Amino acid sequence: MDIVGIICEYNPFHNGHAYHIKKIKDMYPNSLIILVLNGYFMQRGEVSILTKEDKIKIALENNIDIVVEHPFKYSSNSADIFAESAIKILNYLGCQKVIFGSESNDINLITKIAKVQLKNDFKFKLIENLKTGINYPTALNKSIGINLNSPNDLLGISYIKAIIKNKFNIIPFTIKRTNNFHDTLSTNKIISANNIRDKIKNNHNVEKYTKYNFYFKNIDETILFNLIKYKIISEPNLNEYLTVDEGIEHRLKRVINNADNLENLIRLIKTKRYTYNRIRRMLFHILIGLKKENNNIVKLEYIKLLGFNEKGLKYINKIKKTIDIPLSRKISKDYISQQYELKSSLIYDLLTNQNTYAYEIANKPIIKKI
Repeated sequence: MDIVGIICEYNPFHNGHAYHIKKIKDMYPNSLIILVLNGYFMQRGEVSILTKEDKIKIALENNIDIVVEHPFKYSSNSADIFAESAIKILNYLGCQKVIFGSESNDINLITKIAKVQLKNDFKFKLIENLKTGINYPTALNKSIGINLNSPNDLLGISYIKAIIKNKFNIIPFTIKRTNNFHDTLSTNKIISANNIRDKIKNNHNVEKYTKYNFYFKNIDETILFNLIKYKIISEPNLNEYLTVDEGIEHRLKRVINNADNLENLIRLIKTKRYTYNRIRRMLFHILIGLKKENNNIVKLEYIKLLGFNEKGLKYINKIKKTIDIPLSRKISKDYISQQYELKSSLIYDLLTNQNTYAYEIANKPIIKKI
């Protein structure tokens, strides 16, 4: 049996995700698919329009066998930390392959770039380029000498770096991405999650692109901004929080009272050095209270089982005694990572008028009967 890992956010689950799973099943009919899934706040600084619970149910409905948690502590971090934490989870679970979407669909090129980035001379070039004041993606391309800006390819590079760095026996494969992440105009059957969210904001019908639109939650952007504003004004030491670096805390304090919404605040903060996504991610770290304490070192405390079917349960029972990290259906609130999950759900409930905190406290995986 082929043990295949995928890493997704499902914000929201759409036709492209269904295509991804179908292609895996076509490639490996006898596969067991393990999904590493984050919950309420996304890696690029977005609030999820699906609850974690709904995402798990949708994943199991679409032939995922096991769903495990990608803790906020790592899933809201930089691409390299996001990727390494997810790959480490998959390695613990015995995954032989990781399959991800790719704009280039060129695994050899992506692997070549990953190997270059792991070299010490590349790291030196990157630091020197960053000193010139350009942002991280631009410095990355300049240091490599190859212009690769596609989001999935860049994330794929991070996955492969994590595999090589940790000497894991995981083989990476790509599936050709059929849409452009930045395109918000396309009306093809398969479009990006970004495009779908943009269409939702503009009150367009999105049933063509996803059959799960009835699950979507409304995000109160006013409450979100006010919560962030309160934290920025009231916290004396903003630089304690992850990604609040290089004195940007002073800029935050200086402009916060001049902003009247989140987008306006980001525009006031943004410089050539700081990308839009980096700023959004930083604001969420402040909001949730994610501190810098070794959060750039991936040291997993546990693997939390969010859901599984009967096939997945058989596999879990087979491997659970061989895993040297807690693998559990229930996770203690004493774990730091779990505390951040609870904080995230509480804030998510304020933004969406849901009760995801009750789901988190119940701490029970979703089981799908085949």
